[in-house]
Amino acid sequence: MTPPPAPATLAQALAGAIGQGLPRIDAQMLLLHVLGRPTGDRAWLLAHDTDALPPGAQARFADMCRRRAAGEPVAYLTGTREFYGLPLAVDARVLDPRPDTETLVDWALEVLAPLPAPRVLDLGTGSGAIALAVQHRRPTAEVTAVDASADALQVARANGARLGLPVRWRLGHWLEGVDERFDAIVSNPPYIASGDAHLAALTHEPLQALASGPDGLDDLRTIVAQAPAHLVPGGWLLLEHGWDQAEAVQALLRNAGLSDVQSRTDLAGHARCSGARLPVSSGVTALPQPGTPLR
Repeated sequence: MTPPPAPATLAQALAGAIGQGLPRIDAQMLLLHVLGRPTGDRAWLLAHDTDALPPGAQARFADMCRRRAAGEPVAYLTGTREFYGLPLAVDARVLDPRPDTETLVDWALEVLAPLPAPRVLDLGTGSGAIALAVQHRRPTAEVTAVDASADALQVARANGARLGLPVRWRLGHWLEGVDERFDAIVSNPPYIASGDAHLAALTHEPLQALASGPDGLDDLRTIVAQAPAHLVPGGWLLLEHGWDQAEAVQALLRNAGLSDVQSRTDLAGHARCSGARLPVSSGVTALPQPGTPLR
């Protein structure tokens, strides 16, 4: 009788996944998840590369690798994504938060820094990533987060409760029904053109959180049109957008009568976020100008 094959070692399992085309970091994160280890503990894998992979774990790892190769995000497979140092639960009800969005959080924290108790609004919150990051770094802020998807708000509320962060959650479409003014309005709205070929690789994520009309600017137009009525004098509107949309978004901001229009670059050096502030009326103190903008 032929003996069963010896179980694969961790190093062999990783090599097999990488040989199927998975990026090494993806394969490592999936293997750590299957083994019940923190997904960032890659040093542990190196120290245990000759350990045998348990048969049950081997089958689960192979299944996850197949799903990842088919385009399913690692965050959906593991159920978690770290954003701005916070561990967030994510699934197919929300967009997988991208590291580039941390640029938007950095900018928001900068313009809010001089204010003792700023009021902040996050539009299209999804998993709650931006709102929770701001609330975590600015405990005295009053942060409100809006999303048109009740499913997304379920995910965001659960993240807020688990992290103990008192963000106020609202169901709504952008600024409709909002009757307050804020020191900053931030948003990472859908900004991919509906006919963009890249959408074919993003079928596992909610389409309504990705695409926005023929040029990708429909939701950005809506937000820019609505936001000035909901900013305090000197308050900032900060928006994430596509790598090639900065000029168009800056034009929208100027046409809406906002001032100090500028953009910030992402990790790859692309102008990923654009923002501006409501001009200050006579006798009203402005929010301080942030640091030198990256145009």
